[in-house]
Amino acid sequence: MIAFSHTKNHTMTATAPVEVSITKKTYTYAVKDHDNLQLDVYQRPNMLAKSPCVLFVFGGGFKRGSRDCPDYYPYFTSLVRHGYAVISISYRLGLKGAGKIWAFRVKPLKRAIDIAVEDLFDATNWLFDHANELRIDPGRIVLSGSSAGAMTVLQGDYEKRNNTELSKRLPANFQYAGVVSFAGAILRFDGGLNYRTPPAPTMLFHGTDDKLVFYNKIRIFNKGFYGSSPIAAEFKKRGFPYYICRVADMGHEVAITPLQRNLPEILGFLDAFVRDRKAYQVDVTLKDPEQKRTSFLTPDQVYK
Repeated sequence: MIAFSHTKNHTMTATAPVEVSITKKTYTYAVKDHDNLQLDVYQRPNMLAKSPCVLFVFGGGFKRGSRDCPDYYPYFTSLVRHGYAVISISYRLGLKGAGKIWAFRVKPLKRAIDIAVEDLFDATNWLFDHANELRIDPGRIVLSGSSAGAMTVLQGDYEKRNNTELSKRLPANFQYAGVVSFAGAILRFDGGLNYRTPPAPTMLFHGTDDKLVFYNKIRIFNKGFYGSSPIAAEFKKRGFPYYICRVADMGHEVAITPLQRNLPEILGFLDAFVRDRKAYQVDVTLKDPEQKRTSFLTPDQVYK
């Protein structure tokens, strides 16, 4: 059942239609480069105090996209029904108006990822400041993202676990409780993947034939772009808990399809890996003969 939920608050804007038993409130968490960066909070009105939350980052190639794209609603609704608050954020789009990115021109991509991670960290700090008001547990924040958003959350947890200069925007004793990534990757400018401290339990979905965010890795000298497969390999080698779903022969559609088709698996991951802190390592290859592969997709086509 769908209804408009409209409430007012100090920095709130208009709301969008959501399930009647779920409220949606919109806040401004920062103002940067003359942009009001906002976030939407989805939760049940009677949600218990100190509930965990999922901090979601939308996709769109760092050029486009929106935090309230209807394709995300099944995911948000499922999480809220499962006892999680959902916080979906806007962030600065660092590749908007940029030219083509290729192997020897990746600095614009690095900058786009860095400012997206900076905004993610600032949104996290905003949640710390408003945890009591929102009735969330700041010690149980799970990151999640699609495509560019998945790159942002994977990079964010990587920066925090390695105590980089960027990560010092967050309290030293804070760590994210988990990561759920839909077609993401990590960009490195100084060698391979190397976690100084164990990363958050991480769930990875990726199409094995993704041509936009590569499933495998590309490395030229010290610059490396590591998709879900090499991330899972690093987790396996070092005994970190992870769950990877490799969607055989599929492309960048996997940035969206699991948010609608794999909700039971995602909720199971949150229960076992995040809530119960099981140190499982799960590696699944899914081939669905009924799932049609679309032709090569641009970010515009993926997010229409």
